[in-house]
Amino acid sequence: MEQKRNSFSGSIGFVLAAAGSAVGLGNIWRFPYLAAKDGGGLFLVVYLVLALTFGFTLLVTEVSIGRKTKQSCLTAYGKLKPQWGFLGTIASIVPFLIMPYYCIIGGWVLKYCVTFIIGQGVAAAGDGYFTGFISSPVEPIIYDVIFLLLTCVVVFRGVNKGIEGLSKILMPVLLILVIGISIYSLTINGGEENANRTGMQGFMMYIIPNIDGMGVKDIMVVVMDAMGQLFYSISVAMGIMVTYGSYFKDKDNLMKSVNQIEIFDTVVAFLAGVMIIPAVFVFLGPEGMDAGPGLMFVAMPKIFAQMGVAGRIFGIVFFVMVLFAALTSSVSILEAVVSGLIDKTGVSRKKATVMEGVIALAIGVVICLGYNLLYFEFKLPNGATAQILDIVDYVSNNILMPVVAIGTCILIGWVCKPKTVIEEATKNGEKFYRKGLYIAMVKYIAPVLLFVLLLGSLGVFNF
Repeated sequence: MEQKRNSFSGSIGFVLAAAGSAVGLGNIWRFPYLAAKDGGGLFLVVYLVLALTFGFTLLVTEVSIGRKTKQSCLTAYGKLKPQWGFLGTIASIVPFLIMPYYCIIGGWVLKYCVTFIIGQGVAAAGDGYFTGFISSPVEPIIYDVIFLLLTCVVVFRGVNKGIEGLSKILMPVLLILVIGISIYSLTINGGEENANRTGMQGFMMYIIPNIDGMGVKDIMVVVMDAMGQLFYSISVAMGIMVTYGSYFKDKDNLMKSVNQIEIFDTVVAFLAGVMIIPAVFVFLGPEGMDAGPGLMFVAMPKIFAQMGVAGRIFGIVFFVMVLFAALTSSVSILEAVVSGLIDKTGVSRKKATVMEGVIALAIGVVICLGYNLLYFEFKLPNGATAQILDIVDYVSNNILMPVVAIGTCILIGWVCKPKTVIEEATKNGEKFYRKGLYIAMVKYIAPVLLFVLLLGSLGVFNF
Protein backbone atom coordinates (compact mmCIF):
# COMPACT_ATOMS: atom_id res chain seq x y z
CA MET A 1 0.00 0.00 0.00
CA GLU A 2 1.44 3.38 -1.01
CA GLN A 3 2.08 5.71 1.92
CA LYS A 4 0.65 9.23 1.88
CA ARG A 5 3.50 11.60 1.08
CA ASN A 6 4.33 14.31 3.59
CA SER A 7 4.67 17.90 2.44
CA PHE A 8 5.87 21.21 3.81
CA SER A 9 3.05 23.26 5.34
CA GLY A 10 3.68 26.07 2.85
CA SER A 11 6.25 27.90 0.76
CA ILE A 12 7.84 29.51 3.85
CA GLY A 13 8.54 26.11 5.36
CA PHE A 14 10.02 24.90 2.09
CA VAL A 15 12.21 27.99 1.61
CA LEU A 16 13.56 27.87 5.17
CA ALA A 17 14.27 24.14 4.95
CA ALA A 18 15.91 24.44 1.53
CA ALA A 19 17.90 27.50 2.62
CA GLY A 20 18.91 25.60 5.76
CA SER A 21 20.28 22.87 3.55
CA ALA A 22 22.10 25.35 1.33
CA VAL A 23 23.59 27.40 4.17
CA GLY A 24 26.08 24.92 5.59
CA LEU A 25 29.74 24.47 6.35
CA GLY A 26 30.66 25.11 2.71
CA ASN A 27 29.23 28.63 2.93
CA ILE A 28 30.76 29.46 6.29
CA TRP A 29 34.40 28.54 5.67
CA ARG A 30 34.85 27.72 1.99
CA PHE A 31 33.25 30.82 0.49
CA PRO A 32 35.42 33.35 2.44
CA TYR A 33 38.56 31.33 1.74
CA LEU A 34 37.91 31.22 -2.01
CA ALA A 35 36.95 34.91 -2.10
CA ALA A 36 40.25 35.86 -0.46
CA LYS A 37 42.22 33.52 -2.72
CA ASP A 38 40.52 34.55 -5.97
CA GLY A 39 40.78 38.31 -5.99
CA GLY A 40 38.11 39.35 -3.51
CA GLY A 41 35.46 41.29 -5.41
CA LEU A 42 36.31 39.45 -8.63
CA PHE A 43 35.20 36.17 -7.07
CA LEU A 44 32.04 37.84 -5.75
CA VAL A 45 31.08 39.13 -9.21
CA VAL A 46 31.76 35.78 -10.91
CA TYR A 47 29.87 33.92 -8.18
CA LEU A 48 26.86 36.23 -8.43
CA VAL A 49 26.71 35.85 -12.23
CA LEU A 50 26.94 32.06 -11.95
CA ALA A 51 24.36 31.96 -9.13
CA LEU A 52 21.84 33.84 -11.28
CA THR A 53 22.46 31.62 -14.32
CA PHE A 54 24.10 28.27 -13.61
CA GLY A 55 22.82 27.98 -10.04
CA PHE A 56 19.30 29.05 -10.94
CA THR A 57 19.19 26.47 -13.75
CA LEU A 58 20.18 23.52 -11.56
CA LEU A 59 18.03 24.63 -8.63
CA VAL A 60 14.77 25.15 -10.52
CA THR A 61 15.38 21.91 -12.45
CA GLU A 62 15.83 19.75 -9.36
CA VAL A 63 12.95 21.26 -7.40
CA SER A 64 10.67 20.86 -10.43
CA ILE A 65 11.69 17.23 -10.93
CA GLY A 66 10.91 16.52 -7.28
CA ARG A 67 7.50 18.20 -7.30
CA LYS A 68 6.49 16.73 -10.64
CA THR A 69 7.33 13.13 -9.69
CA LYS A 70 6.58 13.37 -5.93
CA GLN A 71 9.59 11.14 -5.45
CA SER A 72 13.01 11.40 -3.82
CA CYS A 73 16.09 11.48 -6.05
CA LEU A 74 16.52 7.69 -5.95
CA THR A 75 13.26 7.09 -7.80
CA ALA A 76 12.40 10.48 -9.34
CA TYR A 77 14.60 10.21 -12.43
CA GLY A 78 13.26 6.75 -13.23
CA LYS A 79 9.68 7.97 -12.90
CA LEU A 80 10.46 10.87 -15.24
CA LYS A 81 12.12 8.55 -17.78
CA PRO A 82 12.43 4.83 -16.91
CA GLN A 83 15.71 4.41 -18.85
CA TRP A 84 17.28 7.14 -16.70
CA GLY A 85 16.72 5.49 -13.35
CA PHE A 86 20.47 4.94 -13.06
CA LEU A 87 20.96 8.70 -12.62
CA GLY A 88 18.81 8.57 -9.49
CA THR A 89 21.01 5.81 -8.11
CA ILE A 90 24.16 7.87 -8.69
CA ALA A 91 22.50 10.96 -7.21
CA SER A 92 21.58 8.94 -4.08
CA ILE A 93 25.14 7.72 -3.60
CA VAL A 94 26.27 11.35 -3.15
CA PRO A 95 24.38 12.06 0.14
CA PHE A 96 25.10 8.50 1.27
CA LEU A 97 28.85 9.21 1.00
CA ILE A 98 28.65 12.76 2.36
CA MET A 99 26.56 11.93 5.44
CA PRO A 100 29.26 10.12 7.48
CA TYR A 101 32.01 12.70 7.08
CA TYR A 102 29.69 15.70 7.29
CA CYS A 103 28.63 14.50 10.75
CA ILE A 104 32.30 14.09 11.67
CA ILE A 105 32.98 17.72 10.76
CA GLY A 106 29.77 18.70 12.54
CA GLY A 107 31.23 16.90 15.55
CA TRP A 108 34.37 19.01 15.26
CA VAL A 109 32.22 22.16 15.35
CA LEU A 110 30.39 20.82 18.41
CA LYS A 111 33.74 20.16 20.11
CA TYR A 112 34.80 23.78 19.56
CA CYS A 113 31.42 25.01 20.85
CA VAL A 114 31.96 23.07 24.07
CA THR A 115 35.59 24.21 24.27
CA PHE A 116 34.67 27.90 24.14
CA ILE A 117 31.64 27.52 26.43
CA ILE A 118 33.78 25.96 29.19
CA GLY A 119 36.38 28.70 28.83
CA GLN A 120 39.10 26.78 27.01
CA GLY A 121 39.18 29.00 23.93
CA VAL A 122 42.80 30.06 24.54
CA ALA A 123 43.86 26.41 24.54
CA ALA A 124 42.02 25.91 21.21
CA ALA A 125 44.21 28.66 19.75
CA GLY A 126 47.39 26.74 20.53
CA ASP A 127 49.49 25.21 17.76
CA GLY A 128 48.64 21.56 17.27
CA TYR A 129 45.32 21.71 19.17
CA PHE A 130 43.16 20.86 16.17
CA THR A 131 45.55 18.19 14.89
CA GLY A 132 45.76 16.69 18.36
CA PHE A 133 41.97 16.51 18.58
CA ILE A 134 41.24 14.91 15.20
CA SER A 135 44.13 12.44 15.61
CA SER A 136 42.72 11.22 18.93
CA PRO A 137 41.29 7.70 18.51
CA VAL A 138 38.22 8.24 20.74
CA GLU A 139 37.14 11.88 21.22
CA PRO A 140 36.23 12.67 17.56
CA ILE A 141 34.07 9.55 17.44
CA ILE A 142 32.18 10.64 20.57
CA TYR A 143 31.37 14.03 19.06
CA ASP A 144 30.48 12.36 15.74
CA VAL A 145 27.98 10.13 17.55
CA ILE A 146 26.37 13.11 19.33
CA PHE A 147 26.02 15.17 16.15
CA LEU A 148 24.74 12.18 14.16
CA LEU A 149 22.20 11.44 16.89
CA LEU A 150 20.92 15.03 16.82
CA THR A 151 20.52 14.79 13.04
CA CYS A 152 18.70 11.45 13.23
CA VAL A 153 16.28 12.73 15.88
CA VAL A 154 15.18 15.57 13.59
CA VAL A 155 14.70 13.33 10.53
CA PHE A 156 13.06 10.67 12.72
CA ARG A 157 10.34 13.22 13.60
CA GLY A 158 9.42 13.70 9.94
CA VAL A 159 9.04 16.49 7.41
CA ASN A 160 6.76 18.83 9.39
CA LYS A 161 7.59 18.28 13.05
CA GLY A 162 11.26 17.56 12.36
CA ILE A 163 12.79 19.25 9.31
CA GLU A 164 10.37 22.16 8.91
CA GLY A 165 10.05 22.72 12.65
CA LEU A 166 13.83 22.88 13.11
CA SER A 167 14.30 25.18 10.12
CA LYS A 168 11.65 27.64 11.29
CA ILE A 169 13.51 28.02 14.59
CA LEU A 170 17.16 27.82 13.59
CA MET A 171 17.20 29.75 10.30
CA PRO A 172 15.95 33.09 11.70
CA VAL A 173 18.32 32.71 14.66
CA LEU A 174 21.15 31.82 12.28
CA LEU A 175 20.50 34.90 10.16
CA ILE A 176 20.46 37.17 13.23
CA LEU A 177 23.76 35.69 14.46
CA VAL A 178 25.38 36.05 11.04
CA ILE A 179 24.32 39.70 10.76
CA GLY A 180 25.42 40.42 14.34
CA ILE A 181 28.86 38.85 13.89
CA SER A 182 29.30 40.64 10.54
CA ILE A 183 28.58 44.04 12.09
CA TYR A 184 31.00 43.34 14.94
CA SER A 185 33.68 42.18 12.53
CA LEU A 186 33.47 45.47 10.63
CA THR A 187 34.04 47.50 13.80
CA ILE A 188 37.22 45.71 14.95
CA ASN A 189 40.38 47.79 15.39
CA GLY A 190 43.58 45.82 15.88
CA GLY A 191 45.53 48.58 17.59
CA GLU A 192 49.27 49.17 17.39
CA GLU A 193 50.15 45.51 17.99
CA ASN A 194 48.32 44.68 14.73
CA ALA A 195 49.61 47.62 12.66
CA ASN A 196 46.37 49.52 13.33
CA ARG A 197 44.54 47.39 10.80
CA THR A 198 40.75 47.78 10.88
CA GLY A 199 37.78 45.63 9.99
CA MET A 200 36.69 48.10 7.32
CA GLN A 201 40.07 47.77 5.61
CA GLY A 202 39.58 44.00 5.55
CA PHE A 203 36.06 44.50 4.18
CA MET A 204 37.39 46.63 1.33
CA MET A 205 39.94 43.93 0.53
CA TYR A 206 37.00 41.51 0.36
CA ILE A 207 34.70 43.49 -1.97
CA ILE A 208 37.14 45.33 -4.27
CA PRO A 209 38.20 43.19 -7.27
CA ASN A 210 41.93 42.53 -7.41
CA ILE A 211 43.10 41.42 -10.86
CA ASP A 212 46.74 42.46 -10.58
CA GLY A 213 48.90 39.96 -12.45
CA MET A 214 45.93 37.75 -13.37
CA GLY A 215 45.80 36.18 -16.83
CA VAL A 216 43.20 34.10 -18.67
CA LYS A 217 44.30 30.97 -16.80
CA ASP A 218 43.81 32.70 -13.44
CA ILE A 219 40.35 33.94 -14.46
CA MET A 220 39.39 30.38 -15.37
CA VAL A 221 40.49 29.24 -11.91
CA VAL A 222 38.14 31.82 -10.40
CA VAL A 223 35.25 30.64 -12.60
CA MET A 224 35.83 26.97 -11.74
CA ASP A 225 36.19 27.75 -8.02
CA ALA A 226 32.96 29.76 -8.06
CA MET A 227 31.12 27.02 -9.93
CA GLY A 228 32.41 24.36 -7.54
CA GLN A 229 31.30 26.53 -4.62
CA LEU A 230 27.77 26.69 -6.04
CA PHE A 231 27.40 22.93 -5.49
CA TYR A 232 28.11 23.47 -1.79
CA SER A 233 26.06 26.66 -1.59
CA ILE A 234 22.74 25.62 -3.14
CA SER A 235 22.82 21.88 -2.39
CA VAL A 236 22.32 20.74 -5.99
CA ALA A 237 23.48 17.47 -7.57
CA MET A 238 23.23 15.63 -4.28
CA GLY A 239 19.57 14.64 -4.33
CA ILE A 240 18.51 17.11 -1.65
CA MET A 241 16.59 19.63 -3.76
CA VAL A 242 14.83 16.87 -5.68
CA THR A 243 13.77 15.35 -2.35
CA TYR A 244 12.67 18.66 -0.83
CA GLY A 245 10.91 19.52 -4.09
CA SER A 246 8.84 16.34 -3.71
CA TYR A 247 7.45 17.79 -0.46
CA PHE A 248 6.57 21.13 -2.13
CA LYS A 249 2.82 21.56 -2.59
CA ASP A 250 1.44 21.88 -6.12
CA LYS A 251 -0.49 25.05 -5.26
CA ASP A 252 2.58 26.95 -3.99
CA ASN A 253 4.65 29.29 -6.16
CA LEU A 254 7.77 27.36 -7.17
CA MET A 255 9.51 30.17 -9.06
CA LYS A 256 9.10 32.64 -6.21
CA SER A 257 10.43 30.11 -3.71
CA VAL A 258 13.47 29.29 -5.86
CA ASN A 259 14.26 33.00 -6.15
CA GLN A 260 13.99 33.38 -2.37
CA ILE A 261 16.39 30.47 -1.83
CA GLU A 262 18.85 32.09 -4.26
CA ILE A 263 18.67 35.41 -2.41
CA PHE A 264 18.90 33.90 1.08
CA ASP A 265 21.87 31.71 0.18
CA THR A 266 23.78 34.45 -1.66
CA VAL A 267 23.26 36.94 1.17
CA VAL A 268 24.48 34.49 3.82
CA ALA A 269 27.47 33.45 1.67
CA PHE A 270 28.42 37.11 1.26
CA LEU A 271 27.97 37.77 4.98
CA ALA A 272 30.13 34.74 5.79
CA GLY A 273 32.95 36.63 4.11
CA VAL A 274 32.05 39.80 6.03
CA MET A 275 32.18 37.80 9.28
CA ILE A 276 35.53 36.19 8.67
CA ILE A 277 37.74 38.17 6.26
CA PRO A 278 37.86 41.50 8.17
CA ALA A 279 38.64 39.69 11.45
CA VAL A 280 41.36 37.57 9.84
CA PHE A 281 42.82 40.67 8.15
CA VAL A 282 42.96 42.65 11.41
CA PHE A 283 44.61 40.00 13.57
CA LEU A 284 46.56 37.85 11.10
CA GLY A 285 47.16 40.25 8.21
CA PRO A 286 46.50 39.59 4.49
CA GLU A 287 48.50 36.36 4.63
CA GLY A 288 46.11 35.01 7.29
CA MET A 289 43.61 33.91 4.65
CA ASP A 290 46.17 31.39 3.42
CA ALA A 291 44.91 29.16 6.23
CA GLY A 292 42.47 27.78 3.65
CA PRO A 293 40.33 24.84 4.81
CA GLY A 294 41.88 25.09 8.30
CA LEU A 295 40.53 28.62 8.60
CA MET A 296 37.59 27.77 10.86
CA PHE A 297 39.36 25.45 13.27
CA VAL A 298 42.86 26.96 13.31
CA ALA A 299 42.84 30.63 12.31
CA MET A 300 39.55 31.70 13.94
CA PRO A 301 40.43 30.44 17.46
CA LYS A 302 43.73 32.36 17.23
CA ILE A 303 41.75 35.49 16.39
CA PHE A 304 39.35 34.98 19.29
CA ALA A 305 42.31 34.49 21.66
CA GLN A 306 43.64 37.92 20.68
CA MET A 307 40.32 39.58 21.47
CA GLY A 308 40.56 38.91 25.21
CA VAL A 309 37.29 38.54 27.13
CA ALA A 310 35.26 39.56 24.08
CA GLY A 311 36.94 36.74 22.19
CA ARG A 312 35.33 34.09 24.36
CA ILE A 313 31.84 35.51 23.77
CA PHE A 314 32.54 36.02 20.07
CA GLY A 315 33.92 32.47 19.84
CA ILE A 316 30.84 30.95 21.50
CA VAL A 317 28.44 32.87 19.25
CA PHE A 318 30.48 32.04 16.14
CA PHE A 319 30.68 28.29 16.72
CA VAL A 320 27.02 28.07 17.82
CA MET A 321 26.12 29.78 14.55
CA VAL A 322 28.28 27.33 12.58
CA LEU A 323 26.74 24.43 14.51
CA PHE A 324 23.23 25.56 13.52
CA ALA A 325 24.32 25.82 9.88
CA ALA A 326 25.91 22.36 10.00
CA LEU A 327 22.85 20.78 11.62
CA THR A 328 20.30 22.12 9.12
CA SER A 329 22.51 20.87 6.29
CA SER A 330 23.18 17.43 7.79
CA VAL A 331 19.43 16.98 8.29
CA SER A 332 18.84 17.59 4.57
CA ILE A 333 21.61 15.15 3.61
CA LEU A 334 20.17 12.41 5.81
CA GLU A 335 16.64 13.12 4.57
CA ALA A 336 17.75 12.62 0.94
CA VAL A 337 18.93 9.09 1.83
CA VAL A 338 16.02 8.22 4.14
CA SER A 339 13.39 9.46 1.68
CA GLY A 340 14.97 7.32 -1.04
CA LEU A 341 14.78 4.22 1.14
CA ILE A 342 11.12 4.95 1.92
CA ASP A 343 10.18 5.50 -1.75
CA LYS A 344 12.15 2.51 -3.05
CA THR A 345 11.38 -0.13 -0.41
CA GLY A 346 8.29 1.13 1.43
CA VAL A 347 10.08 0.84 4.75
CA SER A 348 8.89 3.17 7.54
CA ARG A 349 10.63 6.50 8.20
CA LYS A 350 11.73 5.40 11.64
CA LYS A 351 13.30 2.18 10.38
CA ALA A 352 14.96 3.95 7.42
CA THR A 353 16.43 6.60 9.74
CA VAL A 354 17.84 4.00 12.12
CA MET A 355 19.27 1.95 9.23
CA GLU A 356 21.05 4.89 7.63
CA GLY A 357 22.15 6.21 11.03
CA VAL A 358 23.87 2.92 11.87
CA ILE A 359 25.57 2.75 8.46
CA ALA A 360 26.70 6.39 8.67
CA LEU A 361 28.14 5.74 12.13
CA ALA A 362 30.04 2.65 10.98
CA ILE A 363 31.56 4.49 8.01
CA GLY A 364 32.18 7.53 10.21
CA VAL A 365 34.23 5.50 12.70
CA VAL A 366 36.46 4.28 9.87
CA ILE A 367 36.91 7.85 8.59
CA CYS A 368 37.74 9.11 12.09
CA LEU A 369 40.36 6.38 12.47
CA GLY A 370 41.84 7.58 9.18
CA TYR A 371 43.55 10.34 11.19
CA ASN A 372 45.24 7.92 13.59
CA LEU A 373 45.12 4.10 13.51
CA LEU A 374 44.29 3.90 9.78
CA TYR A 375 46.33 6.93 8.71
CA PHE A 376 47.85 6.97 5.22
CA GLU A 377 48.43 9.51 2.48
CA PHE A 378 47.06 9.14 -1.04
CA LYS A 379 47.70 11.35 -4.05
CA LEU A 380 44.45 12.33 -5.75
CA PRO A 381 44.20 12.88 -9.54
CA ASN A 382 43.84 16.63 -8.95
CA GLY A 383 47.19 16.66 -7.16
CA ALA A 384 45.94 16.94 -3.58
CA THR A 385 47.27 14.70 -0.81
CA ALA A 386 44.39 12.94 0.92
CA GLN A 387 43.37 10.82 3.89
CA ILE A 388 40.18 8.74 4.06
CA LEU A 389 37.87 11.75 4.62
CA ASP A 390 39.44 13.63 1.73
CA ILE A 391 39.07 10.62 -0.59
CA VAL A 392 35.36 10.21 0.20
CA ASP A 393 34.86 13.97 -0.22
CA TYR A 394 36.72 13.91 -3.55
CA VAL A 395 34.63 11.04 -4.96
CA SER A 396 31.31 12.55 -3.89
CA ASN A 397 31.94 16.25 -4.56
CA ASN A 398 34.50 16.32 -7.36
CA ILE A 399 33.39 13.31 -9.39
CA LEU A 400 29.82 12.20 -8.70
CA MET A 401 28.21 15.63 -8.27
CA PRO A 402 29.38 16.97 -11.64
CA VAL A 403 28.33 13.64 -13.23
CA VAL A 404 24.84 13.96 -11.70
CA ALA A 405 24.55 17.60 -12.80
CA ILE A 406 25.67 16.77 -16.36
CA GLY A 407 23.22 13.87 -16.52
CA THR A 408 20.39 16.07 -15.24
CA CYS A 409 21.13 18.70 -17.89
CA ILE A 410 21.16 16.10 -20.67
CA LEU A 411 17.95 14.49 -19.40
CA ILE A 412 16.03 17.76 -19.16
CA GLY A 413 17.76 19.62 -21.99
CA TRP A 414 17.63 16.91 -24.65
CA VAL A 415 15.55 13.89 -23.60
CA CYS A 416 12.52 15.21 -21.72
CA LYS A 417 13.04 18.75 -23.08
CA PRO A 418 13.12 22.01 -21.04
CA LYS A 419 9.34 22.36 -21.29
CA THR A 420 9.07 19.56 -18.69
CA VAL A 421 10.56 21.86 -16.05
CA ILE A 422 9.06 25.09 -17.40
CA GLU A 423 5.52 23.69 -17.38
CA GLU A 424 5.93 22.31 -13.86
CA ALA A 425 7.37 25.57 -12.56
CA THR A 426 4.54 27.62 -14.08
CA LYS A 427 1.60 25.26 -13.55
CA ASN A 428 -0.22 27.88 -11.44
CA GLY A 429 0.25 30.65 -13.97
CA GLU A 430 3.57 31.91 -12.62
CA LYS A 431 5.97 33.80 -14.90
CA PHE A 432 9.24 32.12 -15.91
CA TYR A 433 11.25 35.33 -16.26
CA ARG A 434 14.54 33.70 -17.26
CA LYS A 435 13.03 31.23 -19.73
CA GLY A 436 15.38 31.88 -22.65
CA LEU A 437 18.40 31.89 -20.35
CA TYR A 438 17.22 28.67 -18.72
CA ILE A 439 16.90 26.82 -22.02
CA ALA A 440 20.35 27.95 -23.19
CA MET A 441 21.92 27.03 -19.86
CA VAL A 442 20.37 23.59 -19.42
CA LYS A 443 20.99 22.52 -23.04
CA TYR A 444 24.37 24.00 -23.85
CA ILE A 445 26.26 26.20 -21.39
CA ALA A 446 25.86 24.30 -18.10
CA PRO A 447 26.83 20.86 -19.49
CA VAL A 448 29.98 22.31 -21.10
CA LEU A 449 31.03 24.14 -17.92
CA LEU A 450 30.33 21.05 -15.84
CA PHE A 451 32.35 18.85 -18.18
CA VAL A 452 35.30 21.23 -17.90
CA LEU A 453 34.95 21.17 -14.11
CA LEU A 454 34.89 17.36 -14.13
CA LEU A 455 37.99 17.13 -16.34
CA GLY A 456 39.80 19.44 -13.95
CA SER A 457 38.80 17.27 -10.99
CA LEU A 458 40.06 14.17 -12.81
CA GLY A 459 43.40 15.84 -13.35
CA VAL A 460 43.09 15.78 -17.13
CA PHE A 461 44.35 19.36 -17.06
CA ASN A 462 45.17 21.97 -14.45
CA PHE A 463 44.25 25.62 -14.70
